Amino acid sequence: MKYDFTTIMDRSGRDAVAVDMLPYQGVQVREGFSKIPMWVADMNFPAVPTIPEAVVERTKHTAYGYFSPRDEYYDSIIRWQEARHGVQGLDRECIGYENGVLGGVISALNVFCSKGDKVLLHSPTYIGFTEALENAGYHMVLSPLKRDQEGVWRMDFEDMEKKLGEGHIHAAIFCSPHNPCGRVWERRELEQAMELFRKYDVMVASDEIWSDIILDGHKHIPTQMVSEDAKMRTAAFYAPSKTFNLAGLVGSYHIIYNPRMRHRIRKESSLSHYNSMNVLSMHALIGAYKPEGHEWVDELCQVLTENADYAFRYILEHFEGVSVARPEGTYMLFLDCREWCRAHGKTIDELQRAGVEVGVIWQDGRPFHGEYAIRLNLALPRALVEEAMRRLQEYVF
Repeated sequence: MKYDFTTIMDRSGRDAVAVDMLPYQGVQVREGFSKIPMWVADMNFPAVPTIPEAVVERTKHTAYGYFSPRDEYYDSIIRWQEARHGVQGLDRECIGYENGVLGGVISALNVFCSKGDKVLLHSPTYIGFTEALENAGYHMVLSPLKRDQEGVWRMDFEDMEKKLGEGHIHAAIFCSPHNPCGRVWERRELEQAMELFRKYDVMVASDEIWSDIILDGHKHIPTQMVSEDAKMRTAAFYAPSKTFNLAGLVGSYHIIYNPRMRHRIRKESSLSHYNSMNVLSMHALIGAYKPEGHEWVDELCQVLTENADYAFRYILEHFEGVSVARPEGTYMLFLDCREWCRAHGKTIDELQRAGVEVGVIWQDGRPFHGEYAIRLNLALPRALVEEAMRRLQEYVF
C-alpha cells in the first residue's frame, strides 16, 4: 500500500481521549498489559499527509484573524460528493458549515419540531443522538432494527409506520450508514423509508458522517438521491472528521436543497453565535479532499474490510455465545453478549471490566440501547486487532 496503516502510534500524552481516558470508572488495566484503544470512534492511523501539509502551510502565515471560507472549500466538497457518491447538481448555496453533525441535527429538529415533540430513530441508537435529544427537550421514539435469517440488520417498516401514525410523529433522525450496527442501506430500503416519511409528512435529519467508510461489496447512496421528494424533505450532515480522523479540529457541513428549509436551519444554527468555522479546519478539509485523500480512503476501506473480516470470523469461531453482524460500513462491531453472560453466570459489567483489565478498551453498548452489547472499534493496525482478539480469547471469553 502507498499509505501507512501498520505503524503502531504512541498517542499517550497527545490529548487523545481514546488512550488517555478509560470509559469505566474504577477499572484499571492490569500491570503488564498495554492499552489497545477500541472504544471511542476515532482511528489509530496516521493522517493522509496532505492534511498536515495544508494545515502547516497555512500556519506559516502568522495572522489568524477573521476570514471567509474560500471557494476552494466549497469546490472541494462538491468534487468529493460527486466522485465518492455520484452526487450531481450540488452547488455552494446548498452547503453550509456546522461545528458538528449533532449540532446540525439539533438545529434541524428545532426547525422541524416544537420542544417536547416526538422524534423517530432506529435502535440500537448512536449515544450522541440520545444525549442531544434529551438535552434539547425532544422525546425519542425507537423503532428497533431486526436481524434477518442471514444476520443482517433490517428496518422494520411495519413498526415504523405504526409509530409514525399512532404517535403523530413528523420528524426523524436517519443514520446512514448506521451507527452502531454498520448497515449500508440499499436503495430499495432507502426508498421504502423515505416513502413512509413522505406519507406521514415527516421531515428528516440524515446523519451521513460515515458515508465514506464503506467496506468491500457495498455502496453508500445519499438519502437525498433516492427521489425528488427525499431531496426536498431531508437535511443531510457530513464531515471529513470521521473519514480522516479530524474530530479534534472540529468542522462538519450540511447539504440542504430545499431553500426554505436551508434558510431556516442556517438561521437556527446562527442564533448561538458559536457555529463558526475554524480557519485550520477549513484547510484540513481542503487537504483531505485532494486526490491523495481519495487514494488514502480507498486504502483505508480495504484495511478496515480486512480487519472486519478477521474479527468477525474470529468472534464466531472462538467466542461461543457472542453474536455479531458483519459490518458493511463504519469500523465498529456491535457485539451481543447476552447468551455468553447467561451461560457463564456473568453480568455485562463483569464482562466489560474483564476486557479492560487486560487492556482491551471497548465500549459499553447499553447507552446505544443494546442491553448486553459491547461496541468494538476496529480502526487499528492489524497487529493490534489480532492481539486484542488473542487477549479476549485467553483471558476473557
